[in-house]
Amino acid sequence: MKPESYLAFETNLKNIQAEIDAASTQQDGSSDRQEMVRQLRQQWVDATREIYQNLTPWQTVQVARHKDRPHTTDYLSLVFDEFVELHGDKFFGDDRAIRTGFAKLEDRKVMVIGHQKGRNYQERTENYFGCAHPEGYRKAMGKMKLAAKFGLPVICLIDTPGAYPGLGAEERGQAQVIAESMFLMSQLKTPIVCIVIGEGGSGGALGIGVGDKVAMLQHSYYSVISPEGCAGILWKSSEFAELAADALKFTSKHLSELKVVDDVIEEPLGGAHRDPHEMANRVKNYLLRCLDELTAVPGDQLVQNRYEKFRRLGMFLEPEALRGS
Repeated sequence: MKPESYLAFETNLKNIQAEIDAASTQQDGSSDRQEMVRQLRQQWVDATREIYQNLTPWQTVQVARHKDRPHTTDYLSLVFDEFVELHGDKFFGDDRAIRTGFAKLEDRKVMVIGHQKGRNYQERTENYFGCAHPEGYRKAMGKMKLAAKFGLPVICLIDTPGAYPGLGAEERGQAQVIAESMFLMSQLKTPIVCIVIGEGGSGGALGIGVGDKVAMLQHSYYSVISPEGCAGILWKSSEFAELAADALKFTSKHLSELKVVDDVIEEPLGGAHRDPHEMANRVKNYLLRCLDELTAVPGDQLVQNRYEKFRRLGMFLEPEALRGS
């Protein structure tokens, strides 16, 4: 990896990589030199494994936001054999923060809906950094209805810090349209698989996050609010984002224990950004397993199972326990 691709907490890895690069440039080809490079590479692997097995919540956020982390468009090219994009919400415009379209997953035809952040500054501004407007969710709903009409499974790839918070979005019914999208997904009589591939922030994520299977990548996060947003509300400063991240319990480990997500898809050593092809292969295998299971279930039963699944979410105290406290 390039030095600038290393995160702040990966200084040790960056230093080892520099030693590997320096040793590899030597042209003597001696067995001692080759052995030194081999040992350094093993040291890098061991150090990476140690770091990524013990990531703090704030470090997980940094990995989820890594500039090289695969986005929806990367998975569209690496996971699916074909993709035909569908544009517009037939009402206001085409929100580039959400991409929708028909795709082929081996021999299956599916509808894919996913957030797209963009790689460079121009793409990110065009995509509003992955923060969708109401027209984005209306576009998604229209394509979901189309998928249900033709009996196609819906695959949602979630990667957003939250829905766009601007005045125009609020005027066009941001909160209402997210609620409508969630309601529609709860009643859709076709299989729905949702995967958090990076950031899963607030209602922006929930707007396309109601599915028969809800999974997240190992180093992604899924939360009611971003750490900076939480810190701004509770401590009146984003400087406390790391403290907020610890409190929110939004990593894959926390959410699998709380049964908020059904599955956690393990990432390659050092995160998805270090081996996008392997990560895409794991996502593809997961999708195929889910669709094999879900397509055998009748539509009415899918809806009932989905309802019961989300009704079971959360923890509460019985009245007796409350009185005892």
